[in-house]
Amino acid sequence: MSRIHQHVHVEWRGGTCRVKWWSGEYLENGRKRYESKGGFTDEEEAIQHGLDKMYEIRHGTHVKNRDGATLMSDWLDDWLAGMDHRHLTERGYRSAIETHIRPYFAKQKASVADIDILAYRAFKKHVHGKMKASSARNVMMIFGMILDDAVPRLIKTSPVERTRRRGKFTKKPKERKKDMTPEAVEQLARNARTVFGESGYVFLWTMAATGMRPAELFGLTREYCYPNWPSSDPRAEPDEFERYEEDAERYGKGGDLMPAIRVERQVQYSDSELQFFPPKYDSHRALVVPPFLAEMLEGLLSSHGHNWVFPAMQGGSLGAVNFDYRYWRPIADGAKKRTGPRTRKARPAIPPVPSFAGKRLYLVRHGHKAWLDEDGHSKFAVESRMGHEVPGVEGLYSSVTVPMERAIMKTMQERWDGLQERLSREKS
Repeated sequence: MSRIHQHVHVEWRGGTCRVKWWSGEYLENGRKRYESKGGFTDEEEAIQHGLDKMYEIRHGTHVKNRDGATLMSDWLDDWLAGMDHRHLTERGYRSAIETHIRPYFAKQKASVADIDILAYRAFKKHVHGKMKASSARNVMMIFGMILDDAVPRLIKTSPVERTRRRGKFTKKPKERKKDMTPEAVEQLARNARTVFGESGYVFLWTMAATGMRPAELFGLTREYCYPNWPSSDPRAEPDEFERYEEDAERYGKGGDLMPAIRVERQVQYSDSELQFFPPKYDSHRALVVPPFLAEMLEGLLSSHGHNWVFPAMQGGSLGAVNFDYRYWRPIADGAKKRTGPRTRKARPAIPPVPSFAGKRLYLVRHGHKAWLDEDGHSKFAVESRMGHEVPGVEGLYSSVTVPMERAIMKTMQERWDGLQERLSREKS
């Protein structure tokens, strides 16, 4: 073995030579840890390879041999263990990995270093051939994050191809929405009453008049709903004592207090069990409700003994059923009359609501935002009510005041009163 460089050595064995270079680390016995590569037939080429590795080590771009041999399956385990996201995000990432990414690369027994640009493109082609474009893009987005996070320990550079916009700008198609009228909400609410009783009627009007997300409504329980809240608040966070006191001075029943709902949590499935989670984006908030809705909520809670404010047909949480299929579609699209001895629950025909037929339940929340904008409420009050973070100076300095909340109650009540007047004229 001949010494070529202080930390680079070559040795010949048979017709090929091996180069060794110091990894920059020490063994437990204090000796230097070396890495090596064999199969060279040209000594100068071997030396240059060793010097290149030393350069990478000095500049922090070197991938150790043992790290470069890490199997993709093992790296996926490490990546999943290091996730720190909200429940739904983690569930989505884990599903994409276990359903699409891991099986593909486990079959090939591929290491992370094996995934070059050609392997990346092959996987992309495989994914796009198995699912619709939006789902495939989501899988590739997650796969890209996994490969990006492998740099520089497992691979020098990520093989992920970045999309570069060239040529004429093409606007992305936007979901078509029709204006949400009080008449449309009333018909949705009546349809919901036909599907799952008075709970359905109040559910639709609560969503339209508060903009709550579906999972927040599914998880709403008595202690966080008017007329019980805020006096019934469990006050589970001792550090929030100031907020609890302010809520008690501002919201409630009677006097100058404003009726309100507290958005404290939502329900989602985790480990095959319906569980409570913080609302999306940690958007805990108090939502004032107009007098007509306050009366509805009080009447609904006195009519049943369930802890859920809006119980499902069988009494459990709406989050535990396939709401879109079993409830929302007949509410929005209409349904035929159900009768006969084999019918589990007879019900009359349900008329469709044209502006919502074939559309998502979430558009009722969008409609609430449009109502607030039409009525001219401040941007900060609107975004706060929707559970959105307001960026910049406006978000830092602004706050939702009592006059802002009373103005929202007033305009929501006016929409209801106007609807009742129009319906009354139609009857007469």
